[in-house]
Amino acid sequence: MIPVATASRQSSLSRHADDWQQALRDALRDPLELLARLDLTDSALATQVLTDPTFRVLVPLPFLARMQKGDPNDPLLRQVLAIRAEQTETVGYVADPLQEADFSPVPGLLRKYQGRALLIATSVCAVHCRYCFRREFPYAEHRIDGASGELIIDALQRDPNVHEIILSGGDPLMLKDASLGTLIERLASVPHLRTLRIHTRLPIVIPARVTPALARILRATRLRSVVVLHANHPAEIDAEVRVAAARLSQAGSTLLNQSVLLAGVNDDATTLAQLSERLFSAGVLPYYLHLLDPVHGTAHFDVTESRGRHLIDALRSRLPGYLVPRLVRETPGANAKQVKAS
Repeated sequence: MIPVATASRQSSLSRHADDWQQALRDALRDPLELLARLDLTDSALATQVLTDPTFRVLVPLPFLARMQKGDPNDPLLRQVLAIRAEQTETVGYVADPLQEADFSPVPGLLRKYQGRALLIATSVCAVHCRYCFRREFPYAEHRIDGASGELIIDALQRDPNVHEIILSGGDPLMLKDASLGTLIERLASVPHLRTLRIHTRLPIVIPARVTPALARILRATRLRSVVVLHANHPAEIDAEVRVAAARLSQAGSTLLNQSVLLAGVNDDATTLAQLSERLFSAGVLPYYLHLLDPVHGTAHFDVTESRGRHLIDALRSRLPGYLVPRLVRETPGANAKQVKAS
């Protein structure tokens, strides 16, 4: 069942309706407080909590408001709560599963695929997803300041084969509007760039981040903008997310979504079908369904490739083709994400 926000949860959302930075400041950082807010302090789940994780807990209140109180298996809670299973050492789970260190010609820039370059715009996120493949990424080595920023622009200027720039991180929408606007202007000055792609979870976890100023920036750039959202479960798509998506669409951005296939979160056909339908109702097309990247501490989220293929087959029998995401795995050194055919 998809949870419906109660009146108190709606009021929690409305307190941050006009101030996304306040929502960041108010985000929960204590896993025990997170359980207390959900009336789970005395549950069996409390005994599994990792109270001082290296990769700290960070949960914005608008995202918390969509969780079901009293449900230790809430799929949104499972994505953000640090548990002891993260300390389990699992063969094959490493710090840099995509070997991104091998694809960085200059700090802050990754070149993995033909025609595209990825810019690490920031090291910070609005929510700490426990399955994050960059949870151990050496952000300090890829910090973008004045000098390194110019190196990135110079590298892009010298490579006419790059037509699309992807802003990633961290979450690029953690940049304030003025800083983001300046960055996009600099990128637009590279004549052979045509497309700006922004990978972000912020419009999902703090919908108020899609400000009028952000919409103006996207509308004003000569670059064609594509915003790739990240939602894993239909309960993540509520009225505020729909408003944020509409603002992005009205600014001229193409909206896509990528999900990660996660055990206990979305590893059943009904949930994935509902997610696709809710995304479409918000004007967002399903894009990728990623198999888990094997980073340290995430093995408890793994879903086998064969199970993933079975789920995609089930979605094809339920949904029109444009609502079925592509099952993919990113393989280091491959010239594209590997699409998993059934």
